[in-house]
Amino acid sequence: MEQAKGWASAVTPDLAAQIGAARSFYLGTASAEGQPYIQHRGGPPGFLRVLDERTLAFADLSGNRQYITTGNLAENPRAFIFIMDYARRRRVKIWGRARVVEGDDELLARLRPSQGSGVAERVILFEIEAWDRNCPQHIPQLVAVEDVQAAVLALQERIATLEAELARARAGG
Repeated sequence: MEQAKGWASAVTPDLAAQIGAARSFYLGTASAEGQPYIQHRGGPPGFLRVLDERTLAFADLSGNRQYITTGNLAENPRAFIFIMDYARRRRVKIWGRARVVEGDDELLARLRPSQGSGVAERVILFEIEAWDRNCPQHIPQLVAVEDVQAAVLALQERIATLEAELARARAGG
């Protein structure tokens, strides 16, 4: 990370809301030799949690069994979280240090997503050192399928209501 340049280091209410709504993020780590690695993490909204103003956490679900992220964090705690909110054309970059927590069943149970598949194997704690938002320029506006389906359903229900009202009006009722 470059010098903090006056960037924030504590979670604000707006940042907490963005984190809580995220369905995915990218986690960047590097080996002791500096070899970078980035991995997509996904889950239901709220799977990435704010524990306090400087700590984020998530349940690490079973995946491709390569364990590159956990291996990197064992050698080098420096990490980076990149959250894209395509629907609102916002992105946030979060620099910090992460560590793997194994054997804390209470914390793991607290962080395990209530929906979705996958076995929660461990927790990754992320201590925030700095964060920054970028401008929305060049971010394509994309909307999640679930959000589009909900909007279409609401419109279909409204159309059905209006068609029923129109039919009653035409029938003289």
